[in-house]
Amino acid sequence: MLLPVISKLTGVLLTYFSIFAFLVPACVAFFYGEIEVSVFLTSFLVTFFIGAALWFYFREAEEFRGAGGFLLTALFYVGLGLFGALPLILSTQPGLSFSDGVFESVSGLTTTGATTISGLDSLPKSILFYRHLLQWFGGMGIIVFAVAFLPVLGVGQMQLYHSEASGPDRDAKLTPRIAESAKFLWLIYAGLTLICVISYFIAGMNLFDAICHAFSTVAIGGFSTHDQSFQYFDLNSVKLVAIFFMIVSGINFALHFSVLKRKNPLLYLADAEVRTYFLVLLLVSLFLVAVFQFRQSDSDANSVDHLFQAVSFATTTGFVSSELYLWPPIAQVVLILAAFAGGCAGSTAGGIKIIRVLTIWRQGAREIKRLVHPNGVFHVKVGGQPVTEPVLNSIWSFVSVYIFLFFFSIVLIMTVSDLDFLTSFSAVSASLNNLGPGLGMVGESYEDISAPVKWILIINMMLGRLELFTILVLFTPYYWRR
Repeated sequence: MLLPVISKLTGVLLTYFSIFAFLVPACVAFFYGEIEVSVFLTSFLVTFFIGAALWFYFREAEEFRGAGGFLLTALFYVGLGLFGALPLILSTQPGLSFSDGVFESVSGLTTTGATTISGLDSLPKSILFYRHLLQWFGGMGIIVFAVAFLPVLGVGQMQLYHSEASGPDRDAKLTPRIAESAKFLWLIYAGLTLICVISYFIAGMNLFDAICHAFSTVAIGGFSTHDQSFQYFDLNSVKLVAIFFMIVSGINFALHFSVLKRKNPLLYLADAEVRTYFLVLLLVSLFLVAVFQFRQSDSDANSVDHLFQAVSFATTTGFVSSELYLWPPIAQVVLILAAFAGGCAGSTAGGIKIIRVLTIWRQGAREIKRLVHPNGVFHVKVGGQPVTEPVLNSIWSFVSVYIFLFFFSIVLIMTVSDLDFLTSFSAVSASLNNLGPGLGMVGESYEDISAPVKWILIINMMLGRLELFTILVLFTPYYWRR
């Protein structure tokens, strides 16, 4: 049976999660003398004992063989979303409802960055730290972390890694052993975070803000410790640091590994996906500059803000450094649309991923050539290598389902609520692309939308983070016949 072993491993993962996610913020609360110490200890005890009970009850279950990787990943994200909401619900600040707590928790774990909380500046430090810690764990991937550092998972690690990895080529490994590959990815991720903390601190942030924003920057999450996000700091030095690390975090971490291993930064420019990624960032930035040249706006945004917002939205980070509602409507819409492409595969960014966009573009060019030369044989090539038909089919399948779910969610939200099209469109875009900020009623916060809409967006956030099929496969009869 599949469920007993999945339940056992879910219990194991929840047990470890309770230690890392709740005890560290409890220490932060103790350091600042906050009463939230009891909140995090209560959350730890509840999660730890439920996880331990699951492990103990199903301890005799058969070994995990990998077929349940999709189910385990989906259940673990659902479990973390529910248990991760405990501190946010139990604490008097922010004292969220069940729906809001789960929304905030899932938004953190999926690195979406959408929030239902207002008054961030007055929240306890431990709660602020906890929100960013959730994003940091979700950035590189909690399952990838488990594969790297929890040998208790045993066999089936490749299936688990595959279920959470992003991009069309999920089977790529840095080393022959998948656990070692996952460990290298997390070490690079942690090292980049540390450098980001130091850079923010030097640029003008205090140490607490530097740590929290480094967590959400490298994770491409978008949470901030202030309601004004990066507008609060009003320092170009801080914004430039953020721009640099958002760009770096949007690049495939496997490529970072290759550059470090071979000590050759030119490998970045040799990669077709990275070149396209840079081109997208450049075009969005230039478009915003052009818009502000020819359109009047009440915003006081400068050229650094234009670049900052282009990079923030195109990488699906979601930081804000200016009053976007004062920007020309065309600029706002282009920023939302830029998030659909997202970052590179294998990065912490959301969206469809640049490699898929590039491949579809190349395939479109091939079809035009076929119209001119019907008998010609043309290959779709990326980086000088031909893309196989199975990969092309998988990319088209992904994009087709992505578009269908996107419009289905919009229709569903407008059916169960009175939200206008712009708000619904941007809310689904921000959730499915793991972006965070939207337009209309969700331009600053998701606090005022109804609970049914929040649950639709929660599902979209999880679908976007796990790239659709990890969850959708569970609803097919073929999966359960295995």
